[in-house]
Amino acid sequence: MASDFSNLLERLNIKFNDIHLLETAFTHRSYLNEVKDVKASNERLEFLGDSILSFIISTYLYSSRPKDPEGDLTNLRSYIVKTKSLAEASEKLELGKYLKLSKGEEISGGRYNTQLLANTFEALLGAIFLDLGLETATKIIHQTLLPDFRNELEAGPPKDSKSELQELAQEKLKESPHYKIIGTKGPDHAKEFMVAVFIKGKEVGRGTGSSKQAAEEMAALNALKSFT
Repeated sequence: MASDFSNLLERLNIKFNDIHLLETAFTHRSYLNEVKDVKASNERLEFLGDSILSFIISTYLYSSRPKDPEGDLTNLRSYIVKTKSLAEASEKLELGKYLKLSKGEEISGGRYNTQLLANTFEALLGAIFLDLGLETATKIIHQTLLPDFRNELEAGPPKDSKSELQELAQEKLKESPHYKIIGTKGPDHAKEFMVAVFIKGKEVGRGTGSSKQAAEEMAALNALKSFT
């Protein structure tokens, strides 16, 4: 099975000790329903990879931007570590083609789903951390993700709708916006979230998106119209 990942490992310039762990990183939970001898999906590795990614990015920002306050570092980290950017990094590495999916997931386009690709990137990072350690995991992030954010790493992230709404709400109403998921629809691989944003208990905007983060951004964008 090692040869299945030879191109990927060559691009990342790494050698895996536990190929079974690498295979698990690409095993979607739907696959377990069809192949009875496979017992583990990539969800636990995704959980671990999410934390490792946050740690690596936080450490890098803390060192590279010594004058930034905590709030600015948090905003920049959130701008980098988001579903869209992780999915794009996943696409560049062609991680989708290594995924083990159920027939239903395959037919419905799960191999190209943004959320699923982002999750796979995190699962792969978790597997790299377990097999090769933090130093290698850090190298992979510096190699695959951070280069896409050179401008933001120098100047800080551009203002997004959530940041603008936060500033306006504080300035005009002395209150912070509150976001709440009010509904979801669709299968797990293509779930759509509906989010409402409230200020002082009053709903000021709604948005939908393929992730909670995307839906919140859309809700904030719609809410900003009430301030214009």
